[in-house]
Amino acid sequence: MKILMVCLGNICRSPMAEGILRSKVANAGLNVIVDSAGTGDYHVGEAPDDRAIVTAKKYGIDISELAARQFHPGDFDAFDRIYVMDSSNHRNVLQLATLDSQKAKVHRLLDVVYPGEEMEVPDPWFGGMEGFERVFEVLETACDKIVQNIDFHNIKIN
Repeated sequence: MKILMVCLGNICRSPMAEGILRSKVANAGLNVIVDSAGTGDYHVGEAPDDRAIVTAKKYGIDISELAARQFHPGDFDAFDRIYVMDSSNHRNVLQLATLDSQKAKVHRLLDVVYPGEEMEVPDPWFGGMEGFERVFEVLETACDKIVQNIDFHNIKIN
């Protein structure tokens, strides 16, 4: 199983989600590869935002070595499941899909917790540390649900 987390710049939400899910699948002894990407190219090669690093570290997760990259069409073939943080990311990723099978891999992350509600993971970029704390909590809840729903090679969404 290979899972990709996607946000806008790949320096806040998606690297935190990557770190959280990597930690959880490792603790559960699951064979799952997790990566992250951004729909934009604004921060390619950069480390996650310092606030994201500090927040993740507070919970024992080190994301400081991650480097931002941009989502590319080859990710549809490389990953089994692609989780996006908000409707803008959802739209941008789907615009790159050429096949229905590619589109079927793309899901809003919070749909694992709130199916069909199209809820978005808020972007903490313009806020302070409290925004990153809140986003971490939201991401952790979703990642817990993903791990609970891993059924050998498939993830089932309610």
